[in-house]
Amino acid sequence: MPRKVAMPGSAEILKGNEPADGEMSGDSPDTTPRRTPKSRTPAQRGSGRVRHEDKITVYVSREELVRLEQARLTLRAEHGLAVDRGRLVREAVAAALDDLAESGPDSELLSRLTES
Repeated sequence: MPRKVAMPGSAEILKGNEPADGEMSGDSPDTTPRRTPKSRTPAQRGSGRVRHEDKITVYVSREELVRLEQARLTLRAEHGLAVDRGRLVREAVAAALDDLAESGPDSELLSRLTES
């Protein structure tokens, strides 16, 4: 009868050599530097291509998704920028938030949100 080998799961593989919460890793104290989130200042770009720690889910209409894909393809065809949907959305959100911070009551975002 073949022996069944226990394989590690993705959590064990991806977490590296860090001890799990509550585990002690010998006598050495935790000297791993922790990243602190940066505060957003006006005219700051989106985070671009980095590993993100937080996630949101956004539902869009079919027409909005088509417009997003068309924008992505236009960026690639006419400007040579190969960006994914996530990066495109992050940059658009950053631009809208920067405009709100700079223009306040005259911002495009506020205008769109109060149209209804």
